[in-house]
Amino acid sequence: MNNVPSKVLLPAWIFQQAKDNDEIRRLVLQYMRRYPNYRVMKVSGSFAVCEREQGLL
Repeated sequence: MNNVPSKVLLPAWIFQQAKDNDEIRRLVLQYMRRYPNYRVMKVSGSFAVCEREQGLL
């Protein structure tokens, strides 16, 4: 099965609160814990571009 990248809209507070790119990365990873089957590949604008892990069927 092909993995199609998924986009997750990130809340504005992440970018408002972060002081630098390292903090953005930390806050995005912390926020994405709410999405346990998603692995962040990159941040593009206000979206986290993610690869979705497929569970065993």
